[in-house]
Amino acid sequence: MGVNYLNGRTALVTGAASGFGRLLASDLAELGVNVVGADLNEAALAETGAGIHASGGRFVGVVADVRDSQQMRDAVGVAISEFDGLDILINNAGVMPLSFFSDHESALGAWSNALDVNVKGVLNGIAAVFDHMIERGRGHVVNISSTYGKAGTEGSAVYSATKSAVETISESLRIEAQGRIKVTVVRPTGVKGTGLTSSILNTSAVAGMIGHHGAAYAAKAEEAEQEPHGELFDPESIRYWSLEPEHISHNILHAVNQPWGVCISDITIRASGEDYML
Repeated sequence: MGVNYLNGRTALVTGAASGFGRLLASDLAELGVNVVGADLNEAALAETGAGIHASGGRFVGVVADVRDSQQMRDAVGVAISEFDGLDILINNAGVMPLSFFSDHESALGAWSNALDVNVKGVLNGIAAVFDHMIERGRGHVVNISSTYGKAGTEGSAVYSATKSAVETISESLRIEAQGRIKVTVVRPTGVKGTGLTSSILNTSAVAGMIGHHGAAYAAKAEEAEQEPHGELFDPESIRYWSLEPEHISHNILHAVNQPWGVCISDITIRASGEDYML
């Protein structure tokens, strides 16, 4: 990775108890980052911490709900008191309630929660760190968006809207705080193993992102099933078709592992073989 600018910096990662958040927290700790993990699941958060501590890393878990502005302020307060300041906020916590408008009777609660977690959660995180980073004269906010945030598709209305909001919020923050807070937007495509797919309400809604490429997707899926160790699963192949969570984490690490004067503002991460994606 070259020069390690991260050693000794402090990062707050939301959704750190499991899935991609746990992976990201662990990867940051390996580079010498003081990691504060925020999540609702206290037991799973402790497991994240145990793994990091066993590897010699520094981690403090904070039970916090991103939907609650005061709890996010408290989490930031822990980072400041434990490590004398906070350098990086990664707004990772999110849900993906893919579903159709015809699912409204059963989906309304999940849609409302998605607005609270995906949009208000990001706002609460930014509000919690803003004054501290401005006063210090430096900071970095990383917001996890999605390729779904570029446009609405069939079955993605609410999720696409929340990620589009993340894009707009990020751009406004960049303009207002330019020179004092760096802002990075990360747009992954669908990735297995992050835990996000567990919040999908209607699995048929996933087809909206594929659109008229359904036949190409079906062909790739059949090939993947027949050749589970073939080119489609080899990241060194241009036909690689489904990202692993590690690829996203490594790109986030690249974005934050920069001198303070350098900002990587936008990253879209796709598998090269995703020729079936809109």
